Amino acid sequence: MKDKLAAQFQKIFGRQPDAVTHAPGRIEFIGNHTDYNGGTVLGASIDRGVGVAIARRSDGQRRFYSGHTDEIITLPGGHLRKLDGKGSYTNYAQGVLAALPAFNLKAPEGFDYLDMSDLPVGAGLSSSAAVELASGLAFLAITGQNPSRETLVKIGKHAENHFVGVPCGILDQGVSGFGRKNHLVFIDCRGPRFETVPLPAGAHFWIFNTHTKHALVDGLYAARHKECMDAAKALGVGLLVDATPAALEAARGRLDEAAYKRAKHVIDEISRVDATCKVLPSGDLAAVGRLLTASHRSSQTLFENSTAELDFLVDTLEKTPHVHGARLTGGGFGGAVMAMTSGAFNSTQAQGVAAAYAARFGSAPDVLHMQTGDGAQVL
Repeated sequence: MKDKLAAQFQKIFGRQPDAVTHAPGRIEFIGNHTDYNGGTVLGASIDRGVGVAIARRSDGQRRFYSGHTDEIITLPGGHLRKLDGKGSYTNYAQGVLAALPAFNLKAPEGFDYLDMSDLPVGAGLSSSAAVELASGLAFLAITGQNPSRETLVKIGKHAENHFVGVPCGILDQGVSGFGRKNHLVFIDCRGPRFETVPLPAGAHFWIFNTHTKHALVDGLYAARHKECMDAAKALGVGLLVDATPAALEAARGRLDEAAYKRAKHVIDEISRVDATCKVLPSGDLAAVGRLLTASHRSSQTLFENSTAELDFLVDTLEKTPHVHGARLTGGGFGGAVMAMTSGAFNSTQAQGVAAAYAARFGSAPDVLHMQTGDGAQVL
């Protein structure tokens, strides 16, 4: 990817970049909406992502180019402005620029910036976090700064929370930053604490991207966040990670139905993450798969962030040979389903699932076979 980025940078800006970086997308393996509740989560960095090429400018101008829009957007140095429409892709990089001083780091004044991605947008693979981390590494590279990996991850989260305006937890940036080929990333989000966990041999990932998105997705995500915080307050804890199943049941009469269901999902999901960590060393992928599917059913009935399209895919995959388990991946309310399969599951079977979906909903999902990949890096 480095040569491709450098060649495109030369074509657009007429010179070679000073630095080229890459950050992967991620699969949320298990731990749906646990991160901002202080819980635990497992994710996998994948072999697709976002690359950034960058070169310094002496005139203070910041010029952005993305393959998504094929258009250069110029902003004056030191001036950050959230953009709509075609320029909205710059908000993730601008958010990183805004975040750097909060971590006692210097933001570059002027530069030419180009990004390229082989991640499908809206598939629950966290293209936004990949942009943030690749951008962060690029800005740090041209200013000669080298903070810790954890700081880089926190910069990306800060950008998403405070500039882009999405109240995400640390999952997306943490997995993109700490990812490692043939491993999962375990995150204790309250620390946060990051570890890599070996992924048993023979696990394959397939993504079924429905290209559906709930029209109110941003508001629904924010509403779920608020419901979780309200439930924690009613239970007398700072975050739901500190609530027990017994305490939840004892307080059920004081909670409205939505708050109870959201809290139950989060508390049970944290238990499923812990159970998955215990099973992984045995290599029992069938047992892991059952936990993945149980996670989806909880999202479907308790957290209510699934859709008819996602449920149909999970139902179909659950009945398909060589599929260990399946669940929605990402924030939900549309997007994609992740299936973990054995190596015997093939593209013919995947297309059969897609055809069944098309017969029901009128259009086929995109099907992507994923492998794990390494985390964010300077190329």
